[in-house]
Amino acid sequence: MTPSINQQKNLKQFLSLQSNIPADLQHLLIAVSEACATISGHVGRGALADIAGGILGSAGSENVQGEVQKKLDIISNDILIEAGQRSGVLAAMASEEMDEILPLDLTSDLTSSSGSSDKQQGNYLLLFDPLDGSSNIEVNVTIGTIFSILTAPKTDATEADFMQPGTRQVAAGYVLYGPQTLLVLTTGDGVNAFTLDRENNVWLLTQEKLSIPADTKEFAINMSNQRHWEAPVQRYISELLAGKTSARGKDFNMRWVAAMVTDVHRILTRGGIFMYPRDAREPDKPGKLRLMYEANPMSFLVEQAGGASTNGKQRILDLQPTKLHERVAVFLGSKNEVEQVTGYHLE
Repeated sequence: MTPSINQQKNLKQFLSLQSNIPADLQHLLIAVSEACATISGHVGRGALADIAGGILGSAGSENVQGEVQKKLDIISNDILIEAGQRSGVLAAMASEEMDEILPLDLTSDLTSSSGSSDKQQGNYLLLFDPLDGSSNIEVNVTIGTIFSILTAPKTDATEADFMQPGTRQVAAGYVLYGPQTLLVLTTGDGVNAFTLDRENNVWLLTQEKLSIPADTKEFAINMSNQRHWEAPVQRYISELLAGKTSARGKDFNMRWVAAMVTDVHRILTRGGIFMYPRDAREPDKPGKLRLMYEANPMSFLVEQAGGASTNGKQRILDLQPTKLHERVAVFLGSKNEVEQVTGYHLE
């Protein structure tokens, strides 16, 4: 029997019962969740927002990747920065919308019993894509926020301190702004989902231990780029499209929302494989998606739910980042399909 709203654990209660989550990390996760609840409110108002023309259109600027920013991109970024600053447990933040990291001199002044004041370095680094899928804002399609948390050094944080492989993440998650607002979270002990009770502004635990089936009949990829893919991807996709007439012996369905957060949520809900391969139009780039803000947190979630994630040749979480806005090819989801396409690359 499904528990009533009054019986369901809220996010604070859930985190307090987890022995592997320190108090300061709990505090940070609550701060991020509250920021995302605020973003959800802005997304819901859309053209009704008290800004000229609403918040759906272009901001008239570009981010470090050369992508046109939407007003809501900038608003979401500012909300998360403010939440991170208020949390008091961060050494620095990095965002897909910012050129450089934001070191925080908010390390709280702690007064000792002797009356002296010492500076304490924040224990964590926060990375985020404030609004994934923002190209869908104007057509009212589900979008989201993706975040990743790493441990910070004992000294003042620099960009080099963010260069940690995905295996070093202590938490990762995303928030989906759709008909329901959902927070999907892992701290390294499975994946759990929380639904925002909008009336009471509280996150309630609604799904525990999400699991991705090893086999699937669904795939997500932007087929308009097919002519630019490398041979292993061409081979794999041609088999899926041929369905029962191919060596695979079964028909596949394609789904593509053009928002990674939405496509990955579908996979966490019912299985599938998501692919954003290398593109011959930009041969100097290993992929389109960002390793630190998108691929690493999503790979952490997918693996924690029993799935797999590679760049076509190796596990994404094992990759050693070399720069803040590094890009990577991504194949993630149901384990057997990820292994199949990865095997074609390795051949």
